[in-house]
Amino acid sequence: MSQEDLKPNDRGGFNRMRPRPEGNNGDPRKGPKFNLYWIWGILAVILLGFNLFSSFAPDTKRITFAEFNEQMLAKGDVEKIILISNKNLVRVYIRKDSLKKDYYQSKLPKGYNPDTDKGPQFEFTIAKPEIFTDDLRDFYQKNPAVKEVPRIDDTEGDWLAPIFQFVLPIFVIVLIWVLLMRKMGGGAGGGAGPGGIFNIGKSKAQLFDKGTKVNITFNDVAGLDEAKVEVMEIVDFLKNPKKYTNLGGKIPKGALLIGPPGTGKTLLAKAVAGEAQVPFFSLSGSDFVEMFVGVGASRVRDLFKQAREKAPCIIFIDEIDAIGRARGKNAIMSNDERESTLNQLLVEMDGFSGESGIIVLAATNRPDVLDTALLRPGRFDRQISIDKPDVKGREAIFKVHLKPIKVSEAVDIHKLAEQTPGFAGADIANVCNEAALIAARKGKEAVDMSDFQDAVDRVIGGLEKKNKIISPEEKKIIAYHEAGHAICGWYLEHAYPLLKVTIVPRGTAALGYAQYTPKEQYLYNTDQLMDQICMTLGGRAAEDLFFGKISTGAQNDLQQITRMAYAMVSVYGMNEKVGNVSFYDPQQENSFTKPYSEETSRMIDEEVRKLIDSAYERTKELLLEKKQQVEVLAEKLLDKEVLFQNDVELLIGKRPYEEKKTLDVEETPAIA
Repeated sequence: MSQEDLKPNDRGGFNRMRPRPEGNNGDPRKGPKFNLYWIWGILAVILLGFNLFSSFAPDTKRITFAEFNEQMLAKGDVEKIILISNKNLVRVYIRKDSLKKDYYQSKLPKGYNPDTDKGPQFEFTIAKPEIFTDDLRDFYQKNPAVKEVPRIDDTEGDWLAPIFQFVLPIFVIVLIWVLLMRKMGGGAGGGAGPGGIFNIGKSKAQLFDKGTKVNITFNDVAGLDEAKVEVMEIVDFLKNPKKYTNLGGKIPKGALLIGPPGTGKTLLAKAVAGEAQVPFFSLSGSDFVEMFVGVGASRVRDLFKQAREKAPCIIFIDEIDAIGRARGKNAIMSNDERESTLNQLLVEMDGFSGESGIIVLAATNRPDVLDTALLRPGRFDRQISIDKPDVKGREAIFKVHLKPIKVSEAVDIHKLAEQTPGFAGADIANVCNEAALIAARKGKEAVDMSDFQDAVDRVIGGLEKKNKIISPEEKKIIAYHEAGHAICGWYLEHAYPLLKVTIVPRGTAALGYAQYTPKEQYLYNTDQLMDQICMTLGGRAAEDLFFGKISTGAQNDLQQITRMAYAMVSVYGMNEKVGNVSFYDPQQENSFTKPYSEETSRMIDEEVRKLIDSAYERTKELLLEKKQQVEVLAEKLLDKEVLFQNDVELLIGKRPYEEKKTLDVEETPAIA
């Protein structure tokens, strides 16, 4: 047997590869796959067929008990009687010479041949076998002249019926149970195999041992420098424990990775698995969840039992909020099975029998719903925050994802990082992939800057729909709407710098949009927020000024300013009348009741309306003052459909509040 005849299986061993069957074009999947279930199925069909068809005799005629007594038994024509006791059925065999009588000739079907058809010829039902034998005895006592006594044979019976009545229900129940256990156990083979009936309480963790190669390392993780330092220290502790214990330090029990979706929490854990020279158990929080009571806690016990055998080691639980939600917050939504799983996890991490050498890594994007007992020091000693990357981090992430892509020399990675504020690592990976696909679609040999611009638009706004049928009137409204946004952003000091404005429809609802480059800042004052509200209202104000009526195109704008205005009044304390109070409820403990009175609620609503009305009037005054610029920009949008920052400068002049460094999208303007 050669080495090519072997292939590794999922249990660390090898399976013999069967040769491909002939006659199926070399595809083993097309050949018949017989197994034990086929054999059981064929046997069941055969037995069922015997049971259904063995009792049918095509030439047997149904008669009554009276006919049997008066016409057959009294005249001595009966040769043999077969009593089937378990069916309360009597089958009658008539003598061959008696079959020639006219009575039997009329009863039997035409063409009946007594020489070949041996019978039974007739049958009838009875109430009970005991009553039938008593009736026969009484008949012969009352009719002593009848000399021909038929032979009674009660040995014939339907032996398959009791077997089916007893075995078939048991077989069906066992079959349903096996299928249910296989389904609940993850679909693997039954029995003692992985995920089978007897392993439903076993842990589903995937083990990466020292010999297992993971292709991801810390070099593949970019933009998370602080988080990498924290995690690398944990790995170093397992490799060189004396370096820390000599100073009296203790190994941390666990680290919780917290951050928005797509920021690289799971990627960082994969890098730990690739770098650590210790066993690494990886599983998801949902792997503990099962419909059977007690299975989750059993899997936690089995997981830590395996980990203690492999210690020192690391356990990684992704999406731990599936089992780590706070207990007792809501009696209606409580789940005893999930809470028992969480209790077992708490005990295993830092209980009476707590042991060193096991570090638990966990990841979640919902730290606010986790139980406080899970977050305390001694269980998760470190909470590592992984936020969305800044400009420097995005640039490093771009460099990682652009390695396998053929990029043009004109691509400026720093400019790409500046044009993608708020993008997480997964978003940047998506942009790079989309840019490569767009360049391939256009038949290019390398990905250039325009492909990345299209990819960013694709990720932000959705698929471009140039074939969408829009009437000239609607297109004009859209152009003035977007021009209103652009002019407000151009002449307001604290508005974000304009990057691009377009009236090309994208996605499901966006008929046009203006793209800006937000400043990377963490604190906002009242003037900055008011300028943002005015810029967002620019589209609605432009429609009102130039057409004398408004459209439904400002729906998303109104949602943004309403949310922003309510935050200014009720969260940030930026209103003199409401005062320096905040009704922000991060834990959502007051989701059914408001933490303020009806009078305060009315006051908040009034102040929000005043704030938005004043911003709207200010926006209209600005657009009236810059009416000519709005018209120039709108007409050029109707002509070119897309305008970049350089185009706007050529049309209406430089921005009064010019940044030190402008963000050019194209080397040459689109309207030059």
